[in-house]
Amino acid sequence: MGNLVRMISDDGSVMACAINSTQIVAEIEKIHQTSAVVTAAIGRLSTAASMMGYSLKSEDDTITLRMNGNGATGSLIAVANSKGNVKAYVQNPVVELPLNQYGKLDVKGAVGSDGFLSVIKDLGLKEPYVGQVPIVSGEIAEDITSYYAVSEQTPTVCGLGVLVNPDLTVKAAGGYLIHLLPFADEKCIDAIEENIKNIESVSTMIDKGVTPTEICELLLKGLSPNLLEDADVSYRCDCSRDRIERALISMGKKELVEMKEEQDGCEVCCHFCNNKYEFSDDDLAKLIGE
Repeated sequence: MGNLVRMISDDGSVMACAINSTQIVAEIEKIHQTSAVVTAAIGRLSTAASMMGYSLKSEDDTITLRMNGNGATGSLIAVANSKGNVKAYVQNPVVELPLNQYGKLDVKGAVGSDGFLSVIKDLGLKEPYVGQVPIVSGEIAEDITSYYAVSEQTPTVCGLGVLVNPDLTVKAAGGYLIHLLPFADEKCIDAIEENIKNIESVSTMIDKGVTPTEICELLLKGLSPNLLEDADVSYRCDCSRDRIERALISMGKKELVEMKEEQDGCEVCCHFCNNKYEFSDDDLAKLIGE
C-alpha cells in the first residue's frame, strides 16, 4: 500500500502532490521480474501515473501513460484510476546496462529518447483525450514536466525516484508534482524554486522515512500549505474473466471460429498482473453464439 498526499498553498496559487510508491513499485518488480534499470523506469512512470490519476474528477475516469523512446525497454505503460491505484506493463522487463556517468541506473539509456510520451485520459466521453509530446530526456520526470507545459499549459515541476537493492528488490520509491496556477506571483515562484533547490532527491527522502506529508510541506515551505487529501493507493489490476470474455467477443465471430478450429481452447494472460484465463472449446462455442 502506498500513501499519496495533496496540499495547496494558503492563497490557492500552487498545489503539491507527493507519494510514497515503494510498495507499488515492489509489486511491479514481483509481477514482471524486472531488472534493476527497468524497475526504475517503469516505477517512475507508474508513480507519475498514480499522482496524475488521483487528480481525475469522476470515479470511472482513467489515465494511461505510454512511453516508447526506441530504447531497449520497448514500450512502457502505466494506467491509473481516479483513486490513484495503478497497474503497469513493460515490453522488455530485463535490460542490463552499465551505470551512467553519475554512477546511477541508466534509465535514459534503457528507455531511449527518440520517441513520444502519450497521455490518454478516458473521461467517459465519446472519445478519449490524447496528448502526445516528444521525449525530451528519457528520465521520465522531465518528460512529465514537458507534457504539462506543452499539452496543458500548466507550469509544473516533477520529481520521481526509485532505489533498487542489490538483490533487485525495491528499497524506496516515490515522487512529487508541483502545479503553479495562472495567478501565482513571482514571490511564490521564487519560494518554490528555493525550496526545490534545498531538498534532497525524492527517493533519498523516502528512504530516510520522510513522509509524503512532510515532502509537501518542504515543497510549499513559506506558503502556509493546507492539506487537501491523504489517501492510500496500491498496485491494482482490474482484469476479470468477464472483461476477457468481452475482449474475445470484440475480436469478431470469424476470429473466434478460426481460434476454435485451429486450437484446443485458448489461454489468455493479462499483461498487467499475469493472471491466466482458460477457455475450452465449449467456452469458445458459447462466445461465438453471443
